[in-house]
Amino acid sequence: MTKPSQVFVGLMSGTSLDGITAAVVRFHEDANGRVRPELLAHVARAYDAVTRTRLAAALVGATPSEYTRLDFALGGLLADAALAAIAESGVARDEISAIASHGHTVWHEPPHGTWQFGAPAVIVERTGVGVIADFRTRDVAAGGQGAPLVPIADAMLFADDRRWRVLQNLGGIGNLTVVPPDGVLEGVRAFDTGPGVCIIDGVTRLLRPDLPYDVNGALAAKGMPIESVIEQLLLDPWLAHEPPKSTGREKYTARYIDAFVDACRTARADCTTEDLICTATWFTARTIGVAFERFVPHPVDEVLLSGGGARNPVLREAIAMTLAPRQVRPFDRVFFDGDAKEAVAFAFLGWLHRHGRPGNVPSATGACGPRVLGAYYPP
Repeated sequence: MTKPSQVFVGLMSGTSLDGITAAVVRFHEDANGRVRPELLAHVARAYDAVTRTRLAAALVGATPSEYTRLDFALGGLLADAALAAIAESGVARDEISAIASHGHTVWHEPPHGTWQFGAPAVIVERTGVGVIADFRTRDVAAGGQGAPLVPIADAMLFADDRRWRVLQNLGGIGNLTVVPPDGVLEGVRAFDTGPGVCIIDGVTRLLRPDLPYDVNGALAAKGMPIESVIEQLLLDPWLAHEPPKSTGREKYTARYIDAFVDACRTARADCTTEDLICTATWFTARTIGVAFERFVPHPVDEVLLSGGGARNPVLREAIAMTLAPRQVRPFDRVFFDGDAKEAVAFAFLGWLHRHGRPGNVPSATGACGPRVLGAYYPP
């Protein structure tokens, strides 16, 4: 007999600085413990230029006043996104078990700590719905990387019945989850692969400030990659570091973007803006190739791409060529809209929290054991 379904809202503000995604999800658990997500609605709210600039500045240092104000302001934006998704779903607020909010990562430095803001109390007050937040801290306190946290959703919700599968996310930072057949957690392996779209976006915004990112890969498609720069960047010791590992905007800063542009112009004096963005795109794909070559020994023949980068056809093609002969395709060819995937994953982490179940995968994060993640703010 199937257990009653429960509805959660997942909120995600990623390292790409593009905006907030909210998803309303009903989870169905059958008698065998298999969980199936039913995506009822999802909305994406882009950050305006001012908010994007404030968030980017917070990553390199701001005043206590600015951090406080931005924390509350972001809480309001997260609440607005949640309310919009709930309205679109047609689900009454009193049917929502909880809102699970990842918040926005300001700094991530395990084992010393991790910091996400987006004032959960503001979300509670604006929505009248209980909020679960602060998901990463407990894993870091238990000796883990606090990232990636989506592997438990990847394994329990998106496994194939018969074959190994990799789910590659392309947010600001790239991360992958190796999922065994039937999603057996003991075989899950997951880690950050390096940049997702943060370098591509950073170079685009620097050289083409009229654009938020390389829309549809149009600029990269007109360029030629500078191979010598890519080969030099691939010598980064972090790429060779054994998992568990994670990274973030604290590595791929504005200074990193400036150095990337300088390296390209030094290597090819007549390089164009399109060449620079194409080089960033191919470097991103090659970091994923390095991750597979070194750390994915499993017989994986299918890779599903999600996140904002999955909408970039040049990046998709570069990854497909790098990972050949594996089949590479968008997540939404198999499941639902890939833009909603991470918000759904955090809704699932909220579902696990409310059921008192661990939300981390120690083999992925390096934590000393399974932990229930998040803190609950009641309505």
